[in-house]
Amino acid sequence: MPLKRAFDPVVDAHTQLLILGSLPGDASLKAGQYYGHPQNGFWRLVGGVITVDLAPLPYPERLAALKAAGVGLWDVIASAERRGSLDGAIRNAEGADLIRLVDSLPALKAVAFNGGTAARLGRRALAPRPGIDQIDLPSSSPAYTRPLAEKAAAWAMLGAFVRCR
Repeated sequence: MPLKRAFDPVVDAHTQLLILGSLPGDASLKAGQYYGHPQNGFWRLVGGVITVDLAPLPYPERLAALKAAGVGLWDVIASAERRGSLDGAIRNAEGADLIRLVDSLPALKAVAFNGGTAARLGRRALAPRPGIDQIDLPSSSPAYTRPLAEKAAAWAMLGAFVRCR
């Protein structure tokens, strides 16, 4: 079974909100970018939160806009075996060092989990921390078939933790 690895975190000292996914899917790994599947709603959802239309922007500009808004990205799994892109196919997962990353972010106010697998594994790895909210979000993945507007309503709560508001 193929071994897949997470990307490096996208954070800086001004990160106030850290959004954690599970592990990049095949389309993301092939593209070399977070949320690279064209049907994944992530860029539209987070763009709605920071009030920037991220979807049409080149990838480096998307990341720059997130950082400018105080938003960081990473995954709860550093590496795992997985055939395909579904979280249910993940085997032999090695967790990312979430504690070290969270402890290195002085401005962090919230950690948001993009989907059930990220929430389950991320909450297990991160004990509650004073002053840092933990938020479970509906997955931005097209495999999670709730309407985008319904997902957006849940993701809107992240606006309290970004700098552009």
